Amino acid sequence: MSCIWVGLDGDTLVGAHLSWQQKLRNIERDPRVTLTFEAPGANAVGMRHYLVVHGTARIETGGAPEHLRELAQVYVGPRTDFPPMPDPPPGYRTRITIERIGGLGPWAE
Repeated sequence: MSCIWVGLDGDTLVGAHLSWQQKLRNIERDPRVTLTFEAPGANAVGMRHYLVVHGTARIETGGAPEHLRELAQVYVGPRTDFPPMPDPPPGYRTRITIERIGGLGPWAE
């Protein structure tokens, strides 16, 4: 399991990667993906809320630094300079088409 920052573009989740990583090789081999998100709150017996997204991913070349800059403002904070390098590579973006959701929380009721 590994972490990734994602943003929402309409009904599509979009992630960014500065280098060709194992997770991209895995998507290239089999585009079916599952993402799990921790959420605030818990149910009546104390089980924490979480969201599970199942979908199909496709890889796009380029656009990673720009997307990471946008996501850093949400995940880290306003005025965050990310990626922390002067000339980041174009990288890759993953677009995930959401096929079904589950988990524990108001979205699963």
